This record gives sequence, C-alpha cells and structure tokens, in this order.
Amino acid sequence: MHNRCNRWQVITRLHLVLSATLFWICCFSIVGIGFTASAAEMSEIQQRGYLTVAVKDNLRPLGFKDASGNLQGFEIDLAQRLALDLVGKADAVKLKPVANRDRLSVVLDKKVDFAIARVTATESRSRIVSFSVPYYLDGTVLVTKDASVQQLSDLTKQKIAVLNNSSTIAKVRFYLPNAELVGVNSYDEAREQIESNAAFAFAADATVLSGWVQQYPQYRLLPTKLSTEPLSVVTPKGLQYDELRRNVNLAIARYLEQGWLQQRSQYWGLP
Repeated sequence: MHNRCNRWQVITRLHLVLSATLFWICCFSIVGIGFTASAAEMSEIQQRGYLTVAVKDNLRPLGFKDASGNLQGFEIDLAQRLALDLVGKADAVKLKPVANRDRLSVVLDKKVDFAIARVTATESRSRIVSFSVPYYLDGTVLVTKDASVQQLSDLTKQKIAVLNNSSTIAKVRFYLPNAELVGVNSYDEAREQIESNAAFAFAADATVLSGWVQQYPQYRLLPTKLSTEPLSVVTPKGLQYDELRRNVNLAIARYLEQGWLQQRSQYWGLP
C-alpha cells in the first residue's frame, strides 16, 4: 500500500510539472512584439561564434564561484549546454555575473544575448522581455533544524521567519493561518532567529534555501512546496529575435524530454 501511494504521489507530481510546463509554453509562445531590444540576433551570434549570458555568481546552487573562482552551478550548466547546441561548443559562452536589479536591463541594453539568472517569469515582466520554456519550477519551501518538525502540519502554531514585504508572507498565511510570522530583513537574520530559538523555521524560495542547507548541513528542507514559480531564460522581444527564442525553446524542451534538466537539478541538490 505504501509503495502504491508513493507511485501515485510521483505520478501526480509529474502531471503537475508537465501541466505547468505546457501552460507556460502556451502563454509565452504568444508573448508579443513591440519593445525594441538590442541583443544580438541568431545569425550574428553564429557568425561571431559565442554566446554572452547573464548569470548569478553568488547564489548556490544556481550560479556561484568555487574555491578557485570558477563559475559553476545549475544555471551555469544550462548556459554551457545552450552554447553547445546553439554555437557548437560548450565553452563558447561568455558568462556575465549580474545583480538582481540588472537581470532584465542587461538583455535590453545589448550587454548580453540572454539571461539565465534565477528570473521568475511573470506577466508584468513579459511586457518588456520574452521568456523561454521554464527550465525549473521554483517555489516557496520551509527550512528548519528542529528534529520535531517533519511536515508542514508540525508548524501549525509555531513561529516562522519570513522576509519583510515578500510575497512569501501570503503563501505561508494561506497554508498556515495560525502560525506566528516573524519578519526579518535578510537570510542571515532568519538564521539568527532560528539559532536563538526565536523561530522554528524559515520560508523562502526553494532554489535559495537549497544552497542554505548545502552550506549549513544541520538544516533540512520540508518536502512540501507552497507555490510553483517558473524560472525561464530571459530573451529580447522583437521579430528579429524569433530564431534565437525558437532555438532556446526547442533546446530546453529537448532537455526536459530527455531528463537532462532533472538530472542536473538533482546533481546540484535542488528539490
């Protein structure tokens, strides 16, 4: 009976992921034209022989520097794989680290061809840039080090740290309406709250908290996601970029079908 339940949980999870992916493919295939962007066209990229891609360099496990200062991570792997498929060589890519505030503007200002920098695809953002097929479904999760907390219901009336003014607050209130929320201004402050027993858990994005538990092994993620948010490659709008967008979308769809993205996400410890 237990194995049967597990199988149905896996089937249900895969169905949700596939449905979400198909939904976003449909949504973003009709994202329109009308904003003049400056990034390179596909023909220009192929002629010069390399890609320029905006990435994160301080966000384990998506994009970060190893002990030697080399960039690595899940999104770095994706950038290199796209370089292999679009240009012909995995190392034919110039990685440009960016701050969160610059992730969209660097695409618009011709500083990069596209961005793979933990950008959630949203309707408001789609007015100025285009988004690829999602390469990962992020979402809100909770992290804790308390051994008594094994599932979401164990936090029903507990103190949970959340970032002030974040969208996470509404999600936690929906699932745990009787929990006491403790506002913090940073991830470091959230850890201080847990270490001092002022909070039992911290709610934030799965991709960020995955790096947290890798850095602090005494912590662990709870298995339940409170939301689903697609991470996508940011590409410019405009008819002249249709071939670039199409090639990126086809490549990511192929990686999903072949299981390569799932394999790499598991390798980097993403839930």
